[in-house]
Order: sequence, then structure tokens, then C-alpha cells
Amino acid sequence: MLNISIPKNLAVSDSGFLFLTSTGETFTLNEIGHFIFKQFQQNGTLEDVKKKVVQEYDVDPASLEKDLDDFIGQLKAYNLVETK
Repeated sequence: MLNISIPKNLAVSDSGFLFLTSTGETFTLNEIGHFIFKQFQQNGTLEDVKKKVVQEYDVDPASLEKDLDDFIGQLKAYNLVETK
């Protein structure tokens, strides 16, 4: 099972603004990206996050699987999440 954690050097605002304190880089998440990121912050498992997104948004589970994999890949590329 994939575990996703938020690095300690990342500051996150309530509006979806991310600040990487180690580099000074900033990022902004859209509404659904912010929702998913908040679920990761609350230590939700990947399966829990998928269930919550399907419940909250009108999204096809198969589409969500691909989009969520892409989103996690982007977050990892910018060092905004760590996976284990």
C-alpha cells in the first residue's frame, strides 16, 4: 500500500496555497487538488482518499484512478509529498 506524507518543510494555507520553505517555491492547488491534499494531510490512506473524492465530487472511479496517479506524480516531482 502506498503511504503519502507531507514534508515538514511545506507550509499549506487553508485556501490551497503551498509554500516550500526549503526553496521558497510557491504553488496553488485548484479546488479538487486542495481537497485531495487535505485528505493526505489528515493521513488518509490512498483508498480512503479515493472514496472521499468519489463521494464529494461527481467523478468516475476509473477516471479518478488515472487522474489521482498523475496528480501524485506531479506532487512528487515538485517534492510536495513523500511516498513510501
